[in-house]
Amino acid sequence: MQWKVESIHMHAAPLDYFLHAAGPAAGPTMVLGWALAALSMAVIVIVALLLAVAIARRRRIEADHAGPTIVRGEKAGMRWVYIGTGISSVFLIAALAYTLFTLDSVAAPPRAPSLTLTVTAYDWWWKVEYSDADGGPALVTANEIHIPVGEPVKIVLKSADVIHAFWVPQLAGKTQTIPGQINEQWIQADVPGIYRGQCSQFCGAQHAHMAFEVVAQDRAGFDAWRREQAKPATPVAGAAGALALHGQKLFLDRCAGCHTVRGTDANGAQAPDLTHLDTRRLIAAGTMTNTPEHQLDWIAHAQRIKPDSLMPSIALTANDAAALSAYLATLH
Repeated sequence: MQWKVESIHMHAAPLDYFLHAAGPAAGPTMVLGWALAALSMAVIVIVALLLAVAIARRRRIEADHAGPTIVRGEKAGMRWVYIGTGISSVFLIAALAYTLFTLDSVAAPPRAPSLTLTVTAYDWWWKVEYSDADGGPALVTANEIHIPVGEPVKIVLKSADVIHAFWVPQLAGKTQTIPGQINEQWIQADVPGIYRGQCSQFCGAQHAHMAFEVVAQDRAGFDAWRREQAKPATPVAGAAGALALHGQKLFLDRCAGCHTVRGTDANGAQAPDLTHLDTRRLIAAGTMTNTPEHQLDWIAHAQRIKPDSLMPSIALTANDAAALSAYLATLH
């Protein structure tokens, strides 16, 4: 079953995450962000005004007195240093207290999570694993997380290489993924939609192209998606045509060392699981929309599109490209 993107509201406008929170973990942190930004702007304005007044006053004094400038005593000058330090300390302590209070308020979900996922960060993509601990089928996918609306979801975070950071701004704050360490986070979407996530810790040349999407669906839609995703790939039968069969052979010969397609001999573990590739909206960790043209462009020019990634650029003849495209279209 391929879920329909058109029926789900998109949440991907630039900076929209700083204006609209869609879950209980994001709302308080969004307000905190605005409060700290306002405080920072106030400090900048006050300092700029005081500096401007000091410069103007200095020029006026120099214009009025041609002789040497008279410097006031040290005590008079230090009094303003003490006053400024005291006022700054009050605001800094208040900001710290508000920050700690906010972080504590979102540290745990309002109720026990209904679902637990394991997300492992790689250079530069995301592996997503659903366990069967909650009674649903286990499955593995990549760069796309589906969750039920209105339910807290626990995310177990790992890293396979360097430090990354898992961040879905409209749903929760960021949490680092650290090699050899397991971190946890929870997210909840109260509004159906597609929410963009991003690695927010610089992790190398393609850090900016390490995105993912969180798709929040009603419970029935989520359960249906999960059942379909847990199934192995549909066998390429005669109905798919000789072209798709040739494409499957090409895939097993040239792609199976890194990628997995459940139900086939492709069991690679170094790259995203492609069992249901055709149901995803984006490819290359959010870099391109998932169309046949973009799939072939990615295969042929991966090192131009995403330099230094593990995906090599693979030269294909026109016939092989058409065959591989026909096979990938069966992975729904």
